[in-house]
Order: sequence, then C-alpha cells, then structure tokens
Amino acid sequence: MLQTCPRRANEKKSGGEAFHCAQPKPNSKTEITDLKVGHYKSYRADERRAEAIVLKHGRSREPMSGKQHILDSIRAIARRLGRAPSHSEFFSRAGMSRYFVSRFFPTWNDAVRAAGLKPRKLRVWLQDSELLKDWGETVRRRRGLPSRRAYLLEGKYDPRTMEKRFGGWSSVPRAFRNFAKGKREWADVQALLPARKPKEKAAANENSRCSIPPKKARHAQLQDRPTYGNPMDFRGLRHEPVNEQGVIFLFGMLAKELGYMVEAIQREFPDCEAKRQIGPERWQRVHIEFEFESRNFRDHGHPASGCDAIVCWRHNWDECPEDIEVVELSSVIQSLALSENK
Repeated sequence: MLQTCPRRANEKKSGGEAFHCAQPKPNSKTEITDLKVGHYKSYRADERRAEAIVLKHGRSREPMSGKQHILDSIRAIARRLGRAPSHSEFFSRAGMSRYFVSRFFPTWNDAVRAAGLKPRKLRVWLQDSELLKDWGETVRRRRGLPSRRAYLLEGKYDPRTMEKRFGGWSSVPRAFRNFAKGKREWADVQALLPARKPKEKAAANENSRCSIPPKKARHAQLQDRPTYGNPMDFRGLRHEPVNEQGVIFLFGMLAKELGYMVEAIQREFPDCEAKRQIGPERWQRVHIEFEFESRNFRDHGHPASGCDAIVCWRHNWDECPEDIEVVELSSVIQSLALSENK
C-alpha cells in the first residue's frame, strides 16, 4: 500500500500535487523480513560495513549490496590463504550464514568464480603423508594438539578428509605417531603428543589383526552387494556399524549396562525417549538422538535444546554443547572388550 509522505501533506491540502513514498525507509526492518531471525545480527553487521552512496532524491545512504560484500570477503580470505577458499574455510572465517550467501549464488563455485578466482579442484587424492605433515606443522606452531575447529582455521586441508582417512579426529595423533616413527625431523612434534595409554596399546594390537591393507592393496568394490564395517565379533554382532541403524541396534544391546531403559523410539526428533539411572533407586527421563557420527547432529540442524544425549559410533564434534552427553559406542566396546578379557 502506498503511503502519503508527511512532508508533502500540506501540498495536498493547498491543491499542490500529492507525493507518494513508494519505497520503505532504507533502514527499516522490511529489508530483512526474508531472513531467519538468527541471521539478523550478521545481516545488520554487513550493513554497517556498507558503502555510503548519495542519491538524488534526498535519501542519504544506501547499504553496499550483500553480493558485493560476499565477493570482497572471498577475495580477502583468498589473499590470506594464498588460494581460493573452500566452502567450509570461508564460512568458518567470514562469520556469514550459508543462507545469506545462497540468496545471491546458487553454488559455492559460482561465488568463487564471480570473485575472479579459480575454484579448487574436487576429488584430488592427497597422500596420507601430505595430510599428516600439515597436521604435524599445525601442532608445531601451536605447541600442542589442535582441536578440530583450530585445524579448520589454521590447517591447509579439510578436517573431514582427515577423519575419513584415519577413522575420526581423535585417531589422527595415533596415525601421525606411526607416520613420524623413526624420523628425526618430527621428534619435537612427537614430544608434544600425549603418551599412549595401555588401553590404546591393547586396542591397537587387537585392531591390527583385522587392519585394512594399504590403499594400493585394496580391492575394488562390487556394486551388486552390501558392504560391512570392520570385523569385531562382539556378542553376536560380527561387524562394526556403518550407519545410524547399526548404532541403534548396538545401543539396544548395551542400554542396560550403560544405565538406560528405553521407553520409545520414533522417526521424529528426538529419536528415543528413555530413563537414565542417576543414582541408587533413582531414574530420570531423557531424550536421545542417534547418529553414526556425533557431528551429524549439527549437520542435520537439530536444536540442542531438544536433546539430552547423543549416542553415536564415533564422536568427532569438538564443539558439541557441554550440556549434551555424548555416548561413543566405539569407545564403550573397547572398554567392555578389555574388561571381559581380564
């Protein structure tokens, strides 16, 4: 609806031509009605950094376009990295939401090209030694082990590549120790690694019996049949889980030992309603979400307020909220196997 501009009200009364303000004020909240509430602050911050452009019709300022701000940010991060940033590298550094960027560019490579940069090549195989060398250099610079987020900010490669290659973020130090064994140039970094616990040594010896052969010796996957996790032969379960359904099954086997009684399982979030023992003869109701990897909870967009515990096979979410308990079944299995062998 058009509104009569208050400044022209007298002209209309005196017979002058009425002037209608068809545009909303530049700083009004109508500019961001299409944004989620959670993105309001970052969007307004973009406006505060905008260029001032003097227009002809009395409006003193107009914000720099969001598209231009995105392109300038991509170029600035590329200068620091010495190359075009990846999708995850940009969002971890720029402080923008993915929603904000998607309003202007259908894909990430479209944004990189619009900034005058060449997108990074996908599916380029990196040697294990390249990944571990960069991780070791990061340890050397920090004088300690980097968290997953710290490596995302300071390292060259995506932490997800490290996790897929070495079996989770917590397994990278062990992989590096094996890589650096006997190499004097890495002696200072090895000294910064935590000492191996007896439990880890025993687990390493156990896993060595069924270790995956080197990449060159791996066999091609057949497409007409299912795949399995590593053999483990734990109480009738022959292989490790490879998806969320396997995690649910394994939790059902261990729920009583872990101090849980399952009330219901559903398809909606959260997956499970249960009671958890908090003391002698005392139980409390909790909500559980099942994930193969704990960080999938974040990637699936689940609200932290609706969950008390994440049950997963692998815990690889360093920024998990402190009020959410994480039950990593792979660690539970190792602990139970060791206790049963004593």
